[in-house]
Amino acid sequence: MTGTPAPRTDQPHDLVGIGIGPFNLSLAALAHGLRTGSTADALATAFYEQRPAFHWHAGLLIDGTTLQVPFLADLVTLADPTSPWSFLGYLKDHDRLFPFYFAERFHIERAEYDAYCRWVSERLPGLHFGHQVDAVRWNPEHSLFEVDFTRLDPEGGARSPGLARTRHIAVGIGTEPHVPEPLQPLVDAPGVLVIHSADYLQHREQLLAAGHITVIGSGQSGAEVFLDVLRSRPAGAEQVHWLARTEAFAPMEYSKLGLEHFTPDYVHYFHALPEPARDDLLARQWQLHKGIGAGTIAAIHDELYRRSLHGGWPDAVLAPGVRVRTAGRVATTRVELHLEHFRQGVRSQLITDAVVLATGYRERPLDRVLVGLDPYLRRDAAGRPRIDAHFRLVMDPAVTGSVYVQNADRHTHGVGAPDLGLAAWRSATILNSLTGKEPYPLPRRSAFTSFGLQRCAAPGIPGQVPRLTPLEERC
Repeated sequence: MTGTPAPRTDQPHDLVGIGIGPFNLSLAALAHGLRTGSTADALATAFYEQRPAFHWHAGLLIDGTTLQVPFLADLVTLADPTSPWSFLGYLKDHDRLFPFYFAERFHIERAEYDAYCRWVSERLPGLHFGHQVDAVRWNPEHSLFEVDFTRLDPEGGARSPGLARTRHIAVGIGTEPHVPEPLQPLVDAPGVLVIHSADYLQHREQLLAAGHITVIGSGQSGAEVFLDVLRSRPAGAEQVHWLARTEAFAPMEYSKLGLEHFTPDYVHYFHALPEPARDDLLARQWQLHKGIGAGTIAAIHDELYRRSLHGGWPDAVLAPGVRVRTAGRVATTRVELHLEHFRQGVRSQLITDAVVLATGYRERPLDRVLVGLDPYLRRDAAGRPRIDAHFRLVMDPAVTGSVYVQNADRHTHGVGAPDLGLAAWRSATILNSLTGKEPYPLPRRSAFTSFGLQRCAAPGIPGQVPRLTPLEERC
């Protein structure tokens, strides 16, 4: 590392964000909105991201794929429909409002969402890309957090160190691709084409040139990769397997009442449950967020059916209920998968030329960046950080500042933690808590469903008290 630390400023930040994905970008956009108010409401913020620019799931921006949430689930609209950083504001800036109006699209393409977020990130002040946060610590003498970071050059090398002081922190470091243990050595091995779906587009040409392709994973990403591979292969010579641990290639729960699990009302209910109840419930709710869009399932079946019109079946195997026990290299570049069917107890082998792991993502451990705060953190019975209703880490009372977390709270706030539709509401909740005011009024009620017999009060909404759901007893 070269250079000298940046001089400390006399005035610390009110908020420093670590990571600039959609959630912290939402927080930055709504925080910037507070600057238009009175001086007392103005926030001094800085957000740091080690990547050189904003990109959202670049490897999965397959042509034609859409978000699984409506365009209203942008960075700001569900908290502040008048914000200049809305998706409609992006369309206006690009003179595309009328084309969008006539397109009648409620769900936009992923590539367009990525472009919208990048538009915000390139215009919003206070965002610092190419800055890697190295450490966070609490300074009890000044009652401030100190954030050490390194400025990076365009190639990712260290350029110079820096220091930021702040009253509060928002950690939005997102998730990372999950690779099952049996396949980890092959992902890292040279000459073997085993990749995570997060890198699919970067390797697409090489993958499609392979003889036989195996896709592993039953969620939306696995379905989209399988469909893209299928469409690119000649009829009758597809040579593709789609394997999944789940019992079926199941549709995502997308009924209107089912979607109410992604409302503030449900978040309040879930957070108020005892820890064992939350853990048990999460394990049962996989179809709320790990299933496949009904449209994608229909498109896959339509494509397979089309390939059977002239007799014969496509050379495509769809096998749910199967796990990979072990995997190894064969003949230098090929892969041998040792498989087991859960119900039959039958084992088999599959030789393939390429593997795409659509095996999802896992929350990045907060400990990596917050190790300096570990003595102050309060943890639950499983050793996970405790997080209060305002998305703050529960810490020793000696720490007077707050550390807010984004998309690291599924164990405390439920299946909606990674959902884009709750981004603006969570950011508003954080900013209301941080300012001690209500710059963004929160909804008093957001679902027709009453979750639980006692409705949990929404934190930060004055005058709202828990009440029993009225039940009528009939003969």
